[in-house]
Amino acid sequence: MPAKIFSKAKILIVEEQALAQSYMKQSLEGLGFRQLRFAEHAIAAKEQCQIEQFDLIVCSFNLSKHQDGYQLYEELKVKRLIKNSTGFIFISAETSGSLVHSVLELQPDDFLVKPFTIYDLKNRIEKVLLRKHHLKNIYQLIDDENDSKAIKSIDQLLQNKSNSYSAILLRLKGDALLRLNRNEQAKAFFKSVLDIQKFTWAKVGLVEALIANNEHTLAHRMLRTMLQRSETRLVALDLLGKLELKLNKFDDAQLFFSQAVEIAPRNIERQKTLSHVSLLNHDYEKNYLTQKDIASYAKHSIHDNPDVYLNAARAGIDFALTTDQTDQVNRISRQTNQYLSDLKKQFPNSNNQTQIDVLNARLHYLKDEHQKAKALINQLDESDTQIRSVDGALDKAKAFHELGFHHKAQMLFNQIITHCERHPSVSDPVYLRYIQQQQTERRDIKLGPKELNNHAVTQFNKGQLNTALEAFTQAFRIMPKNASIALNLLQCLFDTSSQGQSFNLMLARKCYTLLASQSLEDEQAMRFDKIKAQAAKLNIKLSE
Repeated sequence: MPAKIFSKAKILIVEEQALAQSYMKQSLEGLGFRQLRFAEHAIAAKEQCQIEQFDLIVCSFNLSKHQDGYQLYEELKVKRLIKNSTGFIFISAETSGSLVHSVLELQPDDFLVKPFTIYDLKNRIEKVLLRKHHLKNIYQLIDDENDSKAIKSIDQLLQNKSNSYSAILLRLKGDALLRLNRNEQAKAFFKSVLDIQKFTWAKVGLVEALIANNEHTLAHRMLRTMLQRSETRLVALDLLGKLELKLNKFDDAQLFFSQAVEIAPRNIERQKTLSHVSLLNHDYEKNYLTQKDIASYAKHSIHDNPDVYLNAARAGIDFALTTDQTDQVNRISRQTNQYLSDLKKQFPNSNNQTQIDVLNARLHYLKDEHQKAKALINQLDESDTQIRSVDGALDKAKAFHELGFHHKAQMLFNQIITHCERHPSVSDPVYLRYIQQQQTERRDIKLGPKELNNHAVTQFNKGQLNTALEAFTQAFRIMPKNASIALNLLQCLFDTSSQGQSFNLMLARKCYTLLASQSLEDEQAMRFDKIKAQAAKLNIKLSE
């Protein structure tokens, strides 16, 4: 029976090196595999998958033309060009941690490290083909999104105690229960599996069921334990990030997602989540670095589109507006122009001129070229009120506010929020919350970040401490990661206190916490030390 399965199996080998192709063809045919197809790059592989259903794909990760193996497999899965019944084996000479973790998140059937013998490959292929053959009906039901019937079929197969695929069947059942949102049943199921054997996938499944069931304390406890083990650290970080988002603990969520991204940077959806939560936390530097990563890893992938380049440019401007370092502003401006240039090269026929005009207007504003910025904004077609891009509309609302068109900005914010509420699929809840936050802050604070900081410093130098305190407080609200503003605000709090004003200890502690975590310049460090000495003299405890 196995020989018949192997001889009939349709196998696609994706390998760009002609010598390696020839070697695998001769070897596999000698082992009894008859229906072999070959593709030397991702485009050819996708074309073949569109016209033929394969039982197995053996794919080299190190493809250099257009997409690599990771991007190919991701697209094949997302576009459903392959089914669950199709086996997928990666082969790679590279074994860096970030690559391996990223690949394993896609859950291929196997990962084979070069160099390998043909018998190593034969054993892996036969193992995957046999499993896919014996569980074909289950995989077909899952492909048809008939999870209820899949569970019934799995239960029937599990009645055979000697079934060699019991562990895989149990995992497939657990996944199906989670997809069906049968959270209580899933929780009981995963617990029963763990009573038999401590499968890693069962621990992960149990945590997912607990989170869905709002049993956050127990989920937290399990995840903290899973953090300590290398094989579960990535998934634990990812789930902790999602749990903290659910609990509205956005700083903690950003920390966990950041650590997960460091381990497996190619997961674009997680990168986007990190970008949105960092925006909500006013961490514009982290958002900029994340958008740069997205632009880098999305190239040639299924995620590659004009928004990738536009968002990287927007993130650069947002960051530049919240930093007071001239060299950094100049560097970010150059990088922003480079993203716009890359956009035109990559997507020459895309219609994004309005969004590019808004970006250029914000660039002029960044360089204090306000008249040029207003001229660009004023020439936009005001009759076009349709929101085609939430990101583009948000950028336009920011430009309106920065250039003093506050009423237009607030009207556009209202449009964006209404659009997002009517079409939940266009933005996740975290991003919508950030948009709402932006509307509130820009309604309360009329000055842009640069003007606000400059105004605060001017008033402080004039000795107008109360006016300066109000301005620094507003500046710190929208730029809570800016050490220079935190230092000025902390100094202002102590100076106004010495004149008989009440001391805002909570705000002072926020400033102190940021400054204590930063690498300050010499002059800033000296000022900070003087403030700490002043606090000690007044018996004010800044550290919590």
